[in-house]
Amino acid sequence: MNFSILAIIRDLLAPQHEVSCSWLLWQKLLKDLRMRGRGRSRESGAFLLGYRYAGRIRIVDFVLYDDLDPNCLETGIVRFDGRYFGALWKICKDRKLSVVADIHVHPGSSQQSESDRQNPMISSAGHIAFIIPRFVNPPVRISQLGIYRYQGGKRWLSVPEHQRLSFLHIGL
Repeated sequence: MNFSILAIIRDLLAPQHEVSCSWLLWQKLLKDLRMRGRGRSRESGAFLLGYRYAGRIRIVDFVLYDDLDPNCLETGIVRFDGRYFGALWKICKDRKLSVVADIHVHPGSSQQSESDRQNPMISSAGHIAFIIPRFVNPPVRISQLGIYRYQGGKRWLSVPEHQRLSFLHIGL
């Protein structure tokens, strides 16, 4: 019952947003990404967990990459070992959630690197990838995030800057 009431309220307040996340969870995610980045000295990232409903995505939890693969951040950039996906799928099953997006941090801009384009974290068409610029240095504004939708075949569509605020809702 609580889910349906919150979903109705969220739909009334932010009906056009494709992806939503609570403000508290978003702040915890940003804090954890900063911490794992070790004072802006390396990239960090997370799988975003949640559910899909009525063509929308709700993020309700996350799993940091290095909680699954303890060595994936050691080179300064994300190099996630695919052998750890089994642990991720188990977490999803146990929590009754799915991976709805991923997020990682860049030192400079929020543009995808060639490595990002060639190596999607989840290679299913429709998967969303977020990139946070400046090692999550505050303030983190939605309009400055890189938001990319995987098309398959190593092709991506970028959400233009002027559409990002209507694509991602951080709030209720």
